[in-house]
Amino acid sequence: MKRNDDFETRREHLKDLSDAELETRFWSLIEELINPLLKLGYENTTPAIERSVLLRMGFSSLEAKALVEGCLEHNLMEHGAGNVVYRLSRKDGTDVRTAGLKLIEKQAWDEAETLFGGEKA
Repeated sequence: MKRNDDFETRREHLKDLSDAELETRFWSLIEELINPLLKLGYENTTPAIERSVLLRMGFSSLEAKALVEGCLEHNLMEHGAGNVVYRLSRKDGTDVRTAGLKLIEKQAWDEAETLFGGEKA
C-alpha cells in the first residue's frame, strides 16, 4: 500500500519563509487560538471560581458561599465576589475580612452596588 503524501502541497505557502518568519507565524497562530480562551476567562466566572477566590482571601467556605450568594442576589457576580469585597474594603478603609463580614451580615450591599454603578434596589 502506498501512502499518499501531500506534505509538499501543504507546505507550499511556507517553503519560502525563514526560521524567524516561521516562528513569528507560529506565535501569531497560537495567539489566534489562545485569545478567545483568555477572553472567556476574563469575562466569565462561576460561583465555584468566586468561592475559591474568597477562600484564598481568608474566608471560610461557609462565608465564601454566603458572599457568592449575595453577589448573585445583587447582580454583582460579573464583577467578581473577591473584587466586590476588596473594593468595599478600600472604600470603607477597613481590611478585606471586615468588609466581607459586613456583607455577610447584610449591612453593606447597597454600598457595594453603588461602587459598581448599580442603583439601590
